[in-house]
Amino acid sequence: MQKLLLQTVISDQQALKWQPSAIERQHISIAADDSVVVISGIRRCGKSTLLQAIRAKNNEQDYYLNFDDERLIHFKVDDFQQLVELFGERYGKQTTFYFDEIQNISGWERFVRRLHDYGNKVYITGSNASMLSKELGTHLTGRYQQVELYPFSFREYLKLNQMDLNSLDPFNTDHKSLLKASFNDYFTLGGFPAFLKTKHPEYLKSLYESVLYRDVMVRNGITNEQELLELMFFVTSNTSKLISYNSLAKVIGVKNATTVKQYLGFLQDAYMLSLVSKYDTSVKKQLHNPKKVYGIDLGLMRQLSFQHSENQGRMLENLVFLELKRQAKTVFYHHNKFECDFVIKEKNRITQAIQVCWSLYDDKTRQRELHGLLDAMAAYELKEGLILTEDESDSLTIDDKTITIMPLWLWLLKG
Repeated sequence: MQKLLLQTVISDQQALKWQPSAIERQHISIAADDSVVVISGIRRCGKSTLLQAIRAKNNEQDYYLNFDDERLIHFKVDDFQQLVELFGERYGKQTTFYFDEIQNISGWERFVRRLHDYGNKVYITGSNASMLSKELGTHLTGRYQQVELYPFSFREYLKLNQMDLNSLDPFNTDHKSLLKASFNDYFTLGGFPAFLKTKHPEYLKSLYESVLYRDVMVRNGITNEQELLELMFFVTSNTSKLISYNSLAKVIGVKNATTVKQYLGFLQDAYMLSLVSKYDTSVKKQLHNPKKVYGIDLGLMRQLSFQHSENQGRMLENLVFLELKRQAKTVFYHHNKFECDFVIKEKNRITQAIQVCWSLYDDKTRQRELHGLLDAMAAYELKEGLILTEDESDSLTIDDKTITIMPLWLWLLKG
């Protein structure tokens, strides 16, 4: 790559003025040791802002480059040495590096390994889970800390709207009304930071197209756009429902279920979707059982899918899934005699069972949700269970088992 062009890119990017974020991200802990810090997540969820916040707190801030810049399209692994030399010429000797979307450069992991081996601290961001995990696992095993970032949580949404959580009492009538109204908005809008500032639907449309075409189709050489669009429309319209690769193949009209499996894998790598397996002690059975699909953000899903009133409970369930992932929980669903939406695994055992529904007022729904939760509690010898609803509270004791019923908005505040 031409030295003059690389100098220009470095200079231009240094001149960019980043607005410091007042939102401290939840469940994010950055290692203070010498490990490589890898911040991963879907595009525009705040990775670069978090990287800049880390950069602003450190004494050494200058060795920074964002590889998601079209002028770096011809940057090759051989150019990394020139980049380090230019950094040194321009800023003097430093040992802290910051790289945005470094995965765009083939062979990047060897360069980062070399930096680490020579005692440098390296922070990187990336938006492709598979590429990051494969390359990090091969060349940086035991040398890195991975931080997965998601769109804003409910607590972060409240902070964005300048609501002081310490001064709000969720059991005070006025405060509860304020929190519930905010939750209703969050439930509709989702958590992409820039979208929450403008609320312009075109932003989400642009984001979706960017992820779909750049991170999924181009990166993986997919040529049949229609199949992918139909798959996304169907799964986002049927969030939290059980799916199989064979059934999805019939829906979108492809002959081979393996193609659907690949598509879903690519969408997971780009952080658009997540698949949840049925819990089983047999990993082989986990792989073959039907999956449940969840989207990365409710606002984005509402733009992509067909939604009706019956889907509200499933969207609540999707929101619970996202919060569990923010907390880095290992999540499965349970299905024996009855189904339970989430069981949480810690180490080698299931430690929690959670059921999610819009309302328990209907007796048929109430019995279904209770049977599913109790079935899971019995299977994993749990004394306590949780049902999350749109706005209901209660506590039940059934056969010496305690079931707490809680509004989802309140549970999210406790997270």
